[in-house]
Amino acid sequence: MLTETMNVQSELPPLVAQFTSSPRGARLARQLAVRHLEEQGYPPASDASCAVALVVAELAANAVLHGRVPGHDFGLRVALDTAAGLVRVEVADAASAKRPPTTPPSSAPGGESGRGLLLVDALAVRWGSAPRHPLGKKVWAEVPIAHPTPFDRA
Repeated sequence: MLTETMNVQSELPPLVAQFTSSPRGARLARQLAVRHLEEQGYPPASDASCAVALVVAELAANAVLHGRVPGHDFGLRVALDTAAGLVRVEVADAASAKRPPTTPPSSAPGGESGRGLLLVDALAVRWGSAPRHPLGKKVWAEVPIAHPTPFDRA
């Protein structure tokens, strides 16, 4: 009689990639994150994939807009933890001095910007930033996800 349960991890290693610090790089980061989740059973139209796509898009856009240092790319890391029901998104840039606020800024109703971190705050259970050595910072967010169902994989 087998009394030991086997914990088999079917997850792929985390997605780790570098992109040019440009709008095109931010778009490619979002597309690659969606493809990575699809490989793990979360189709592009799933709630999990859409939430992660929005978080990656906002953090990558902020890295391009506020964290750009000429001659430096930005980095993306997307790690799925199905046991915890989370996807951790990390975007690293080279701008050490430009740290995001600790809480999302309030946005004026007529303003044309300032809503990105409000979206991240709404979609993530936690988010924040940390220094990146030797240069820059890493902004991260943990997005809750449900386990994919057989229907999701169809």
